[in-house]
Amino acid sequence: MYDVIIVGAGVTGCAIARELSKYKLNICVLEKCNDVGMGTSKANSAIVHAGEDPVPGSLKAKLNIRGNQLYEKFSQELNFPFKRNGSLVLCFDENDMEKLLNLKEQGEKNGVPGMEILNREEVLKMEPNLSDKVVAALYLPTGGITCPFNVTIALAENAYTNGVKFNLNTEVSGIVKVEDRYIIKTNKGEFQTNVVVNAAGLFSDDLNNMISNDKINIIPRKGEYCLFDKEVGNYVTKTLFQLPTKLGKGVLVTPTVHGNLLVGPDAQDLEDKYDLNTKQEALDFILNKAKLSVQDVPMSKIITSFSGLRAHGSTGDFIIGEVKDAKNFINAAAIESPGLTSAPAIGEMIAEIIVDKLSPKKNVNFNPYRKGIVKFDELNNRERENLIKQNPSYGKIICRCETVTEAEIIDSIKRPLGARDMDGVKRRTRAGMGRCQSGFCTPKIVDILSRELKQMPNEVTKFGNESRLLIGGKNKENI
Repeated sequence: MYDVIIVGAGVTGCAIARELSKYKLNICVLEKCNDVGMGTSKANSAIVHAGEDPVPGSLKAKLNIRGNQLYEKFSQELNFPFKRNGSLVLCFDENDMEKLLNLKEQGEKNGVPGMEILNREEVLKMEPNLSDKVVAALYLPTGGITCPFNVTIALAENAYTNGVKFNLNTEVSGIVKVEDRYIIKTNKGEFQTNVVVNAAGLFSDDLNNMISNDKINIIPRKGEYCLFDKEVGNYVTKTLFQLPTKLGKGVLVTPTVHGNLLVGPDAQDLEDKYDLNTKQEALDFILNKAKLSVQDVPMSKIITSFSGLRAHGSTGDFIIGEVKDAKNFINAAAIESPGLTSAPAIGEMIAEIIVDKLSPKKNVNFNPYRKGIVKFDELNNRERENLIKQNPSYGKIICRCETVTEAEIIDSIKRPLGARDMDGVKRRTRAGMGRCQSGFCTPKIVDILSRELKQMPNEVTKFGNESRLLIGGKNKENI
């Protein structure tokens, strides 16, 4: 029996869990995957939006602005990468200048500070690689970039160390209200709780519709991306947007906090909530659209492509709050862009609702700080030498592209809610995210996972379930 159960361990669910861990509450997070942040939170644009795009007065507008303001504090407390690099919304036609001015006016209504309209000469001083078609831009100095899976993992680890329980590989199959509590049915048995928080992302409509007659509809909206080598990571310094359309903010070109260049996404509304395939026509589309923003897109430097699904709500806004016909069932649904930006503020908003209901005492032992994995690649020579003296595993480079050591990989496995597969190590350490895309380091990481998790090598998976990397080999009985 729990005070609060949160369904979904994406960035939204983990932000809510971390915020609620400030109180003396018995809290549990249920997640169907074998790690946190396995849905929208692991495949998006990694942008901390300034807040000019949402409709004034909407939840998206309010929570975007508040979330943006919280990111510095969050990144310092939780030790994840965040850079306020600024963003530009590009205009390619003098006839569209009124739209750019309207966007600035909308941003002012939302409370975005420091915005400025720049002419072509002014914007070229910022970004020399802009295309010849750019005539002006809206400059947004508060825009930023981060790492979405680092944010989610940091929130989850901090919530966990402050007392929140995480039940991974636990898929919800049903939910019923019995008197003053909810019974949640899962593949791991039944859980009971006073309050349910629905942060189930793409599947938040399924959860809501199990319990409420006020139905919601989530449309999976796919976006595809191309990631470029660090060799061209400084091709632009700001995040470049194009004037938005009804399908969103369009194709962007941006540096990443890890030094790569990212292009995407497109927007494809689907029916299949599991369709993460990439298609040549979609990748061609985003690369051609990128040429509108920057000249000579360095196509030969693409190292991978990927796609992500956004939980697009049919209302066009976030759906947050207690369901009218289901007391103590609280939605955090339809969290699409600017969801990553808004997550800290959504956590605050949901926590405020629950604290008002349950009147819990403050957790006087709450620790807001979380120390991340030491990044060997970011240290100077003296720091590296001292670290190797303390722990020789720092002297063993496993991933050459990203300079990731054996010690970092071991830390990623042994820390709270640690990695249990190849992709879990990858998201925590960046081992396998470089130029060769795991070509050289996979066998060594399999060996480390096998050793540390006490598994056979052929039991190690890429992302859980049956995604085994090796077949055959000896049985345990023969070792």
